[in-house]
Formats: sequence, C-alpha cells, structure tokens
Amino acid sequence: MSETKSPLPREVADTYVDELIALDPITGTYLGVQESSGRLPDTSPAGQEVLAELQRATLAKLDEAERQPGADSDMERRCARLLRERLVADLAMHGADEGLRAVGNLHTIAHAVREVFTVTPARTDADWAAIAERLRAVPAALAGYRESLQLGLERKLYAAPRPTATFVEQLTEWADTGEGRGWFEDFASSGPEALRAELDESARGATAAVVELRDWMRDVYAPTVEGAPNTAGRERYARWSRYFNGTDLDLDEAYAYGWSEYHRLLGEMKLEAEKILPGAETPWVALAHLDEHGRHIEGVEEVRKWLQGLMDQAIESLDGTHFELAERVRKVESCIAPPGGAAAPYYTPPSEDFSRPGRTWLPTMGQTRFPAYDLVSTWYHEGVPGHHLQLAQWAHVAGNLSRYQATVGMVSANAEGWALYAERLMDELGFLTDAEQRLGYLDAQMMRATRVIVDIGMHLELEIPADSPFHPGERWTPGLAQEFFGAHSSRSAEFVESELTRYLTMPGQAIGYKLGERAWLLGRENARKRHGDAFNLKAWHMAALSQGSLGLDDLLDELSTL
Repeated sequence: MSETKSPLPREVADTYVDELIALDPITGTYLGVQESSGRLPDTSPAGQEVLAELQRATLAKLDEAERQPGADSDMERRCARLLRERLVADLAMHGADEGLRAVGNLHTIAHAVREVFTVTPARTDADWAAIAERLRAVPAALAGYRESLQLGLERKLYAAPRPTATFVEQLTEWADTGEGRGWFEDFASSGPEALRAELDESARGATAAVVELRDWMRDVYAPTVEGAPNTAGRERYARWSRYFNGTDLDLDEAYAYGWSEYHRLLGEMKLEAEKILPGAETPWVALAHLDEHGRHIEGVEEVRKWLQGLMDQAIESLDGTHFELAERVRKVESCIAPPGGAAAPYYTPPSEDFSRPGRTWLPTMGQTRFPAYDLVSTWYHEGVPGHHLQLAQWAHVAGNLSRYQATVGMVSANAEGWALYAERLMDELGFLTDAEQRLGYLDAQMMRATRVIVDIGMHLELEIPADSPFHPGERWTPGLAQEFFGAHSSRSAEFVESELTRYLTMPGQAIGYKLGERAWLLGRENARKRHGDAFNLKAWHMAALSQGSLGLDDLLDELSTL
C-alpha cells in the first residue's frame, strides 16, 4: 500500500475554510456558497468554543504541514505565515473572552446577521425560500448572541457604555423603520407573492427577536455596564491591535507617527485651502465653504449613478496603464447602504465565482445633497483602485493562492492600507484635478492620521505632545478625542460621533489605514531601489495584488522583494 501524502499548508488552509463555512454560513454567503443561504451560525458561547477548537486543530495540522517537503516554496510559505498569524490572533481574542462583550455600532454578531441578507441571492423563488428559512433562524442567532453577552456580564466582562447606548438606538431603528414595520419586514416585502405569507411571518419573527434583544440590552445590559470604562487599556488594546494589524506594533512609535503625519498634512491642507478661500482661518473653514458653494450631487439615486460613473472612469483609465485587469475584475456596483448602520461608506467583495460583483455602499444618513469633494477620494478608496481592485483580484487569482488567502484570511490593515495607498496613488497620477478634490483628499488623509492619534491616545490615555495646538500636556479622554477629531474633519457632528463610537467598539482597527499605507509605500520604495531603472510600477502592482493577504510585517517583507 502506498503512503497517504500529508497535506501542505495551502491544503490545510483550504480545509479550514470548508470547515469554517460549515460552522459559519454567513461567511459562506459572502463567498457565494449557495448552501449557506438558509442558515445562520451558532452565536452562543458553545458555538464560539466549537470555532476555537477548529482553530486549535488547524494549527496542529499546520505544524505537521510545515514539516513536509515542498512547504518552503514561496506560495506555501506565504500561506503558512498568514494562517498561523491569523489563527493565533483569533485564539488570543477567544482566550480573553472578547466574544462575550462584543457590543458596538458595527461588526457585532447582530450586525452580521442583518447585513448578510443584503448579499444573500434573491433572484428566484428558490432563493427567496432560502431567505425565509434564514429569517426563521434570526431569533436563535440573536438569542445565542444574548447568551454570550449574559455570560460576559456574569464574568464582569463589560462592553463600553457609549457603544452600548448606540447599539440600543440602532436596534430600535431596525425594529421600526418608521412605517410600522421593521427592517427585516421591509427587506422581505420585495419577495415573490407565491411566498408572501411565509416571508411575512418569518420576517415578523425576526423583528420580534430584534425587539427582544433591544429591550434586554436597554433594560438589563446597559444599566449593568454603566460606569464601566469606555477605553480598552494597553493590554486589551495590544491584543486588538494584533488582531486587526497582523503584527505586534510599537504603539508609542505609531502614536508619534500619527502626529508627524498630522503636522505634514496640515501644512499641505493650508496651501490648498488658500486656493479655495484666501485667508481662511483653517482648512476646515474652506471645506465648510465648499459645503455651501462647492460642487454637489443632488438626489440619492443621482449620487449612486455618479459614483458608478466615477469607478467606471477609473477602470477605463487605469486598466492597461497601471494595472492589468481581468474582465470580471472590471465589474463593480455602486449601492446605497440600508439605513440603521454606521455613517462610514464600505465595500463588500465579490463572491468567489463573481456571480455577485464587488459593491460599494454609501450610507446617506438621511441626506439628499452630497458634496463632491467628500466623495471622489473616498470612492477611489472603497472602489477603484482601492478595495475593489485588491479584493476582486484576490478572488480572481485564488486558484494560484489558496482559498484562505483570498478570502477569510484578510488582515484589516493590509486591505485598508492598500485602499489608502490607492487614494494617494490617484493623487500621484494626477486624477485629483482641482483644489476642491485635492483638499477633500487631504481631509480624508488627515482623518486617517487623527485616527492613529486619538485611537491609540484615548485607549492608552497617553499625553498630548507639547507641540500640539490642542490641549498640550493633557491626557486623552474620549471627550477630548471627539473634540479633536471634529475640529480636524469636514464631516458632520453625527459622522464624528459615529466614528468615535466605532473606535471604542473596535480598538486598534482605525490605526491600520495609515500604518498599512506606510507599509505599502515603504514596500514600493524598497522594490524600486532593488530594481533601479528596471522597476515597473504596473508589474509591481499586479504582483502585490496577487499575493493574497498578509500581516503588516510580513506584507512589508514580501512587497520589498517583488
């Protein structure tokens, strides 16, 4: 009998994806797995432990796989580095029971349960029958989430009070959209008449579960966590930062880097602001002037079409010159986000087979008039050449990588760093054609620099430097962070509040944009020095976008050698 060949790291990684999808059909739906459409995961503490056990078992398999002949090839090595780093980070979060206090204004289990319906196939009666089944699973999923939070309370693992209050408000909006019915009922109303009774009944059950969770959060959870700290502290922050950035950062160095970028960007902003409103006291006075007198897009459907046109134009201009795009990567859709979420735009990647394209989402927050300066650079970030080109390219070359590297192994700072690099690239290539667009771009860059400052500063309660124009020598608090952020942003007060709540919800995530961009820029510079006059930016872009996800240290190593 011949010996059974032991798997290499990429096979171990892909087996993990298969087993993960069986446990987490939400992930399956995002990947385009039809069989996932009617189910939701076990969100209880027991369900979380089953997932952790899968991760431990996969690490053991990876240990064996890395000892096999061929495991030292570039493709196997990159996959093994990513898989090990991600599983260790996941298990560190689980070991600290972070899943028992996961409350906030985005990326909670409850948010995932709602948002997965927006990407669930809904073309045929069979699709809608699966949606009805998934709607019937909502009460159990939210009950499991509540069970996890209840155990957190018993262990005195409290979520921050401010995100908790915001979450209660969001649940209230999901329960009643203003027309006497909830979000799930609104969603189900577009289903086929043949399934009308079934869809209506299952949607009402989902809404009732939202109401039940809201009432418990409001009447039991929120009073219990009142007085708990809103910030994470250094130990928890370091754990979260590792999870989102894929490396153990020097947080004090990162904080200093945020300030250096703040001062650099402020100087550039003042120069552009002078072109728009000579003598403006600050760049944000000039941006406020643009809010009234700059270019605007009127209407929700009109802004959706305008953003679609912006991405289509970027594809036409960049393909063949700075990128080589497969036909299926060239397709991306502009969408309006469902109400009741956070204020920031976002992107959802294509399904693995591209039957569902990549999509950008604009939360309108009730607005119908949109300043163009605030959108151009943002859509270069969310769409093209930002998130869409990276994540769609990963899906396109998944067969050359592993399914894991192209999908669930994504490191936040890698993807957000690329998207911020993409904004800068469009500026470098001359796509920001006037002072309005360029000041908007710099404002967006400044937002990412201030994120580094306030996210690290308030969670670690660091001192504000002596050369700061804002409260020098004082220590950061969430209140000071919100004031500082608002004073250095063109965004509305509602957006600023949503952002600060987000930082309290997800410590360490917001810093990955600027720190990730730094890794991409340094990797490009190292590669340019390595190749000299032979350096080809288009070839480097495509090689960089085709290597899958990596944590920041590993990313810099790999980018530098391309």
